[in-house]
Amino acid sequence: MPTLTIGLDIAKNVFQIHGVDRHGKVVIQRKLRRSDVLKFFAKLESGLVGIEACHGSHFWARELTALGHTVRLLPTQYVKPFLIGGKNDANDAAAICAAVTRPGIHFVAIKSAEQQSLQSVHRMRQRLILERTAKSNQIRSMFAEEGVIFPIGLPQLRKGVVALVNDLDSGITTLLRRLGSMYLEQLKALQQWLDELATEIAEIFKSNEACQRLATVPGIGPVIATALVSSVGDPSQFRNGRQFAAWLGLTPMQRSSGGKTRLGGITKRGDTYLRTLLVQGARAVMHFVSRRNDRHSQWIKSVMQRRHVSIAAIALANKTARIAWAILTGNGCFRAA
Repeated sequence: MPTLTIGLDIAKNVFQIHGVDRHGKVVIQRKLRRSDVLKFFAKLESGLVGIEACHGSHFWARELTALGHTVRLLPTQYVKPFLIGGKNDANDAAAICAAVTRPGIHFVAIKSAEQQSLQSVHRMRQRLILERTAKSNQIRSMFAEEGVIFPIGLPQLRKGVVALVNDLDSGITTLLRRLGSMYLEQLKALQQWLDELATEIAEIFKSNEACQRLATVPGIGPVIATALVSSVGDPSQFRNGRQFAAWLGLTPMQRSSGGKTRLGGITKRGDTYLRTLLVQGARAVMHFVSRRNDRHSQWIKSVMQRRHVSIAAIALANKTARIAWAILTGNGCFRAA
């Protein structure tokens, strides 16, 4: 066990350090500027450093690990119960220091710079999709005020707006026609950026061996495979596939008491984007499951016969996550029996 345990509360410019020895005695309480953090830790003996998982935490974890320290990233919800007194930097650092040595806490795996860059690609893709949806809804509502309703679907919306803007006899005002043209340009720019990100993801997928093996699982394509690789720092941090599925929020929420087991809906913990992708992939597999007759497909059909289609989709997403964990921890591929 390291002789020194440190809680590091990171921020933009001012960092707070709280350190105790192996007997729990406080030996360090300091406030540092950002430029002095690495200089300070370089002079310290190797110890256990706890950091609350937030923006910038993975960078500092990599830097401090390079200096010989053992770094653990703690989820925010596990630090808050150890906070004593009002919330300030000193108390936050003390809470992190107390929480980092507690048993049973599931720490956040430290991501490499490459993983974070790939994750940024997916975060940007997610944001662009949300902006595109919001923009299309704005267009629909704007023209609905003039009694014009477009068919469902983005291609139909573009086609309808183009026809309406170019039709001089459509009855809409000149100002509304100009606004429609501006909205079309914005949609075009969003789609162009999404296409560029899709190309980037495809290139990363082709060059990554783990992504290629994940893509052998039904319901996992380049987008989901690269998202899994970027989000899961170290798959061995999970004891089994069920724990990995629970980390994704795909397991039932328990409300058990008095020896009675009560299970509710899924917990929806973890990465919403990744969980959404897995559920969408599961629905795509279910749509074409009638064309296949392997053991995996037979299991899907049996679940679909017993339960509602939405529940079956969650069950399949859970199973896909477990298979993905097995592939990431090993060197094999998925083979349908």
